[in-house]
Amino acid sequence: MPRYEYRCRTCGDTFELSRPMAESSDPAACPSGHDDTVKLLSTVAVGGSASAPAPGSGGGGGCCGGGCCG
Repeated sequence: MPRYEYRCRTCGDTFELSRPMAESSDPAACPSGHDDTVKLLSTVAVGGSASAPAPGSGGGGGCCGGGCCG
């Protein structure tokens, strides 16, 4: 189940809730009982290496990168 981060506008606390995606925009009370909360935007880290060549960028192999074309 996905986790969503919320911030309470009353006390400023940030908290997380696990809930189905269909309920991600539903109101959420903060742990202190305040109802004035806002869902925060999440950032997603994507793994990978900056030093690895991108697929199809040459480097041998494939028609346009392997020298088989004209």
